[in-house]
Amino acid sequence: MAAHVAPLSQSLLARNRINAAIPLSSSHNVVTLNRRLGCSNTRSTPRRLPSSRATAVRAAAVSDAPSRVADSGSSGLDPTLAKSPFKVIVAGAGIGGLVFALACKNRGIDVEVYERDLTAIRGEGQYRGPIQIQSNALAALEAVDLGVAEEVMSAGCITGDRINGLCDGLTGEWYIKFDTFTPAAEGGLPVTRVISRMTLQQILVDAVGEGIIRNGSTVVDFHDQGKQVAVKLSDGSTVYGDMLVGADGIRSKVRDLLLGVTEPTYSDYTCYTGICDFVPHDIETVGYRVFLGHRQYFVSSDVGYGKMQWYAFYNEPAGGSDPPGCRKERLMQLFGHWADGVVDLIQATPEEDVLRRDIYDRIPSSSGAKGASRSWGTLRTPCSPTWGRADAWPSRTASNWP
Repeated sequence: MAAHVAPLSQSLLARNRINAAIPLSSSHNVVTLNRRLGCSNTRSTPRRLPSSRATAVRAAAVSDAPSRVADSGSSGLDPTLAKSPFKVIVAGAGIGGLVFALACKNRGIDVEVYERDLTAIRGEGQYRGPIQIQSNALAALEAVDLGVAEEVMSAGCITGDRINGLCDGLTGEWYIKFDTFTPAAEGGLPVTRVISRMTLQQILVDAVGEGIIRNGSTVVDFHDQGKQVAVKLSDGSTVYGDMLVGADGIRSKVRDLLLGVTEPTYSDYTCYTGICDFVPHDIETVGYRVFLGHRQYFVSSDVGYGKMQWYAFYNEPAGGSDPPGCRKERLMQLFGHWADGVVDLIQATPEEDVLRRDIYDRIPSSSGAKGASRSWGTLRTPCSPTWGRADAWPSRTASNWP
């Protein structure tokens, strides 16, 4: 049997393209809630569309899913599955790499994850802020591990049961509203959440287990030997497996070795971001909105616990910087004349909590495999936040593989 090599997803459970944008109905009947539609933030109880069909569909979808045992000493492995002689090596312990590893583990496949620095990933998670997990990605995570999915849903803040959409940056008037609740409820899917990246990663680390994650070492090279792949690590050692999966980010070493060295492409947008203690007057009815302008836009979202997350995108060349202590001043120059929903969040954010980075992506590749290597997620189809595309496919792949 030939060995296999693959790049995975750094932004595995991020945004999902809206297939149908329609005005949100003002009426949803309320029925008894379960954890899938519950939340643990300061908002009022979320709404759920009554549907016996939805309940039946969801129950059928998750009935065969592996579930973590409450006992912390448990491996989480389905006891009916014998351990497979097939071994998978995963480069990178970001969200995508961990979900893939968890899928392997729960199906009895021998898996090892190599990561340079888990602490650095957590720091990056703090830098990048919370992440939105769409309904289809949550459903896929349920198929991978029901217990983990329940932990994630319990820790997250529901935004999918409220108005979400696009509006005018200057006036705040709605252009279009997205109904993400009704399709999820009618399809028996969990409702979209937002969760801290650090919290999400810790849940996944705990589920995969520290015995599987090899911290302090990265993949620097590999050689396909036909029946197996030899993987060279940064500490000079070599490990062997039947498949190498690259999940080591947009500047992936595995991707460079697999597809050739190329530089990421600048998206033409720089991004300011922040999280602030602020509760808008319409928190009960609005989950997230995108304020649109000419070559600039502003995204705001409830992230629970009395906090709002925001992103301000501005079209300009890469490499720019602001004098110390002047990021808010620049933001007010760019967005200070916009709607209150924009200005209020900028003003409520301390200067030291305003971050800035240029946004990069890559041209998607139609080829993500070579011999014993496989590319995955953003390594194969990386995208910036300025794109609208389904970003949950790596979790769907993990839920169906092998």
